[in-house]
Amino acid sequence: MALSKLDQLYRQVILDHSSHPHHYGTLEKSDNEIELNNPTCGDVIKLQLQIEDNKVKDAMFVGHGCSISTASASMMCDAIIGEDVDDVNKMIEQFLKLVQGEDVKLENNLEEVEVLKGVSKFPARIKCATLAWKALEQGITSNEKTVQVSHTHVLEEEKDE
Repeated sequence: MALSKLDQLYRQVILDHSSHPHHYGTLEKSDNEIELNNPTCGDVIKLQLQIEDNKVKDAMFVGHGCSISTASASMMCDAIIGEDVDDVNKMIEQFLKLVQGEDVKLENNLEEVEVLKGVSKFPARIKCATLAWKALEQGITSNEKTVQVSHTHVLEEEKDE
């Protein structure tokens, strides 16, 4: 089955972010550090956030995972830096709906992440795409400076099953 030109473009964007991730590394000073892993596939992310005046001043990540996981973390950091924490919460909600196949009008710097919409067709890959976003969600809502979670994160729909 041949890929359409748009599918090829989307695939290339994901591969570019995976091969050359933006914001990969560590911050000298971070306010929150979140480590999540998904043992079912081996993806691991450590996300560092610097938050000042209720805005994400900087974000960086390290870890290892598949191309979708790495690309998603890279695009996420691009989208959230400079944004108000309330807007970041909305972005998280929009992204999680997008990759679960819901029709979402993307706002707030999320246009590029639309390339990850296709993972909704592959339920096992949704966790790869959402790992960084789940870390972000914990990082901006936790009162703890460092959060380590060593289990598979669970999507809302899985909780109901």
